[in-house]
Amino acid sequence: MSSAYPEIYLVRHGQTEWSLSGRHTGRTDIPLTAAGEGAARKVAGRLPAIDFAAVWSSPSQRAKSTSALAGFGDARVIKDDLAEWNYGAYEGVTTKDILAQRPGWQLFRDGCPDGESAADVGARADRIIGELRGVNGNILIFSSAHFLRVFAARWLGLPPQRGAHFVLDTTSISILGYEHDLSEPVIRRWNQV
Repeated sequence: MSSAYPEIYLVRHGQTEWSLSGRHTGRTDIPLTAAGEGAARKVAGRLPAIDFAAVWSSPSQRAKSTSALAGFGDARVIKDDLAEWNYGAYEGVTTKDILAQRPGWQLFRDGCPDGESAADVGARADRIIGELRGVNGNILIFSSAHFLRVFAARWLGLPPQRGAHFVLDTTSISILGYEHDLSEPVIRRWNQV
């Protein structure tokens, strides 16, 4: 289904060793695995043949590599606000290990010591949303799962904590847009793999 209104295509980066093992990867800059590179090369073929008015990427190596392997490296503009959640003390730690030390912990509710809260990530998402609404056309964004989940919640006008309800796989494609007019933001497709 195409739309008469601009659409925002969200691409989660390809697989890394840490995404494979479930380690929280915020600001640690690790490369894609061979499988992640292969999946990134297939992203362009999974996107519709449309022109993008803008291509934006997180500053992380994994997002930049995914955009380059998908064929958008030359058009890509780095946006620091697209960076993944800063996990602070939980960087590189799995949820299972965090829960062993802090039973009942939930990222979207509790945030991370020495890192960001959902509200912090939501403020960055709001800045990106404000900027993209000034672009006349479709936008392609490469970033990471937790940031994109908060971004989707904020796109819909939901609290950033509601991003907990949107799961994303590596190299998934999701589409945000509008329904009847520009005052009705919607999710048009989610987590297409």
